[in-house]
Amino acid sequence: MSRLSLDTLASVPAAVAKPAYDVRRVGIGIVHLGIGAFHRAQTAMFSDDALAIDQGDWGICGVSLRSADVRDRLSPQDGLYTAVEKSPAGIRRRIIGSVREVLFLSDQREHIGTRFAAAETRIVSLTITEKGYCHDPATGKLNFQHPDIVHDLAHPGEPQSAVGLLSLALDSRRGSHGGALTVLCCDNLPHNGALVRGLVLAYAEARDPVLARWIEAHASFPSTMVDRIVPATTDADIADNDAALGMHDAAPVMHEPFRQWAIEDHFVAGRPRWERVGAELVEDVAPFEAMKLRLLNGSHSAFAYLGFLAGHEYIYQVAAQPDFVTFMRRLMADEVVPTLSVPTGVDVAAYQHALVRRFANPALPHRTQQIAMDGSQKLPQRLLATVRENLNAGRSIDMLALAIAGWMRYVSGRDEAGNAIEVSDPLAEAFARIAGASGIHDGGNVEALARGLLGIRAIFGDDLPADTRFAGRVSTWLTSLFTAGAARTVAQATHSVA
Repeated sequence: MSRLSLDTLASVPAAVAKPAYDVRRVGIGIVHLGIGAFHRAQTAMFSDDALAIDQGDWGICGVSLRSADVRDRLSPQDGLYTAVEKSPAGIRRRIIGSVREVLFLSDQREHIGTRFAAAETRIVSLTITEKGYCHDPATGKLNFQHPDIVHDLAHPGEPQSAVGLLSLALDSRRGSHGGALTVLCCDNLPHNGALVRGLVLAYAEARDPVLARWIEAHASFPSTMVDRIVPATTDADIADNDAALGMHDAAPVMHEPFRQWAIEDHFVAGRPRWERVGAELVEDVAPFEAMKLRLLNGSHSAFAYLGFLAGHEYIYQVAAQPDFVTFMRRLMADEVVPTLSVPTGVDVAAYQHALVRRFANPALPHRTQQIAMDGSQKLPQRLLATVRENLNAGRSIDMLALAIAGWMRYVSGRDEAGNAIEVSDPLAEAFARIAGASGIHDGGNVEALARGLLGIRAIFGDDLPADTRFAGRVSTWLTSLFTAGAARTVAQATHSVA
């Protein structure tokens, strides 16, 4: 079977949409760190649309930081891949041409450095997940004890972290043409642009205070909000797509029809005309960000932990359970919406209804364990910020406490049948030590497990463990999860409030 590439693009079936511009003529203006499925199904597609209406040098050089896999899949295809939209209404496929080059940090450092320094590069964007920023999720500060940061400060010319790479990129520009650069974070972090700016400046200050002052004057860090459900691509997805194309594509991505991208319009070196193709260029992205992080991501995490414990492999299966849907609606309406400053023109009730439908999409199986990954990095912004606001205002935290108890039950390391759970998290070893010390799986104390996990300052800070209302409610729900199980506990939660 032939392989998707520029040479075979003309042979793609007519039913599959192709780039509406000359891919070969697109120059590179964006370097993207973390060229995973989400970027290719979201921001790279916005760029593909923008190139179709205003072709210019806004192609993307994607950089893989940890694995050569994506590079090795995409490079033989000249960066082309299929974006596959799945919904109950059917499947739509299109070939994306905006990714013009893919590199791997470990063995292409010099080439990446050249891209960073090039005057034509005007944006460095990122989707590296929450744990990729080497920061303390509870405070948002750079973790100078993180092994990657320790390495990078000792070897600034060969950084391993994204923060070190951004500092090197900016320093290389300072030492050559002096061109300004926009750093565009597209990860699910609160005030992500300001957060990344703070991390980069803290690192640069430790490395070279003069560089830090230059960055303050020559770089911008707009905040963004991205919203699209993108599950991991499976071997079956690849095989199905190959059959539809009549050729092999090693790197297709699956996604839902819905997409949203809100961006603060603070670019110091130009940008594609994303607003012409559906992106929202705004002065302040914070209201969009809070709505999405707390409603979508918070509900997603709650469904992931509690749904997995109840025996469901996929989110759409969780969303088919009436008690879980009631739980989600109450979580959103009673405990999240009161904390939001809803953006002008947004119907927040319609957004909540749409989330329930999106989660229930059976055409897009999204594994609960995929969403459950890296909870230590996600909980502070998805659930705990909302908890703090409700505690301060004297509002309900009942559904939020149940979601956090679900996370605790999950990271204790065994499911309801006693089988080991593969907990993928930077703090997994700490979770295992705490669970072992509590003896929870040998008739031990639930409260000891709760106290131990609440004592992880990087997640919960100092305030939440000391709040007896919060700690007590989490412990009560955690006890119920161990004694009654997730399904019965969620059913109880939907019929009563403590």
